[in-house]
Amino acid sequence: MNAALAFFLIAFFALSVPVAVSIGLASVFSISLFSNLPLLVVPQKMFTGLDSFPLMAVPFFILAGVIMTHGGISERLVGFVKALIGGIQGGLASSCVLTCMVFAAISGSSVATTFAIGSILIPAMVKHGYPTPMAASIQASSAELGVIIPPSVPLILYAVSTETSITKLFMAGLVPGVSVALGLVLMVQVWCRIKGYGKNDGDSRDPLLQAGYRAFGALLMPIIIIGGIYGGIFTPTEAAAVSVVYALGLSVFWYREISLAELPELFRQAAKSSGAVMFIISAASLFSFLISLSGLPDAVGAWSQETFSSYVTFLLGINVLLFFVGMFIETSAAILVLAPILTPVAIGFGIDPVHFGVVIAVNLALGMFTPPLGVNLFAAAQVADMPVQRMFTSLVWPILVVVSVLMLITYIPALSVGVANWMM
Repeated sequence: MNAALAFFLIAFFALSVPVAVSIGLASVFSISLFSNLPLLVVPQKMFTGLDSFPLMAVPFFILAGVIMTHGGISERLVGFVKALIGGIQGGLASSCVLTCMVFAAISGSSVATTFAIGSILIPAMVKHGYPTPMAASIQASSAELGVIIPPSVPLILYAVSTETSITKLFMAGLVPGVSVALGLVLMVQVWCRIKGYGKNDGDSRDPLLQAGYRAFGALLMPIIIIGGIYGGIFTPTEAAAVSVVYALGLSVFWYREISLAELPELFRQAAKSSGAVMFIISAASLFSFLISLSGLPDAVGAWSQETFSSYVTFLLGINVLLFFVGMFIETSAAILVLAPILTPVAIGFGIDPVHFGVVIAVNLALGMFTPPLGVNLFAAAQVADMPVQRMFTSLVWPILVVVSVLMLITYIPALSVGVANWMM
């Protein structure tokens, strides 16, 4: 069964079949040709994979991200952060990182963050003298905070697929996400001073009080959502629903950037994106069931115990594996397929599943802006209207920064699970 699954999956990937469809077809063909299972198990397991209350948070956060992108929230957040730190050299590029951090804390999506923030800040950075590849690279690497900063859709998927506490994962992801953001800000500041970019970043920014007044409602949003989760006022799923209601009220009635007539189209966009994610989840659930049935997790566990002498070498091997997986496989699919296999092995090495989930999320986030197939690269290149290959040389420093922070997160569990335990 394992060999059949691997063969069909690789074959469909080679034929450029979409990831979710490849996973689903590989499962169906393997059941039909190499097992005694009835095909009725296909809809059963696909439905069971979606029959989870925490998964309701995914379409809600996607819808909130769509509303924020079109409702003037991202523009006001950018304006406030520019007014706050835009006056220093490299302030515009640093504003990109910090705005992505705030936006990611609400939308939970790196691609949505790339389009929402990049459409404003990439042209602004180019106008202020930054090379276009550098501006696009800073945006692509900053947007991956959407995968790490809670609320995070990949962390939700990890929690569902491994039966781990979503609230604990969200708390554990906060410090690693902020650490990545601070590392990128430090890199940007050094980069700008070495190259002499960003000396006129303070031009054309609003006074701080004016920008703060315009962004007041937008700034309250992450406080309400994240504060509500950490304060125990509502669950992550309820927080997702609250984020939609708040974003709608803010965009339609306060900022009036969205009319009631435009809402059906926004709902259609969110439904389309949600449907794609949900199909990946359902197909991966079927795939994971077959993998578990075949005994692969036990085989991987036995092999890991023989190959790796300690949790230190095991985590190093996992980081190398996920680095390459993230370069080629969509994040949601990678988590849903690999997490049920690798998490029991990690627990066998004495690694907390919450800590392991954060390591997986940060590592796959790195893959989102790593050549050749990082999705953020293509999104940033589209916004910047340039070939994605032009960004590659500018990505070296952001990649090194995130890898360095990843190593700290990997081998200092207190940065993730320690914080979660302290806050619970």
